[in-house]
Amino acid sequence: MFPEYRDLIARLRQEDAHFRNLFDKHNELDHRIKNIENNIELGTPQEVEQLKKEKLLLKDQMYIMLKHANGID
Repeated sequence: MFPEYRDLIARLRQEDAHFRNLFDKHNELDHRIKNIENNIELGTPQEVEQLKKEKLLLKDQMYIMLKHANGID
């Protein structure tokens, strides 16, 4: 995710609790989606769709924060 911001992501994860929370939640959702799709965890297609939407919203929020921290608004 956002390889061009790798260093900035590492810095924000350490310095910004809100960014770290978004990042961790994004990874948690990604893990759950993969587990459901691989039949490791139970879930319906509707649940997977909802989780993917939540994950995308988190990604959008992180991208806005990354652009702002990088001086691009």
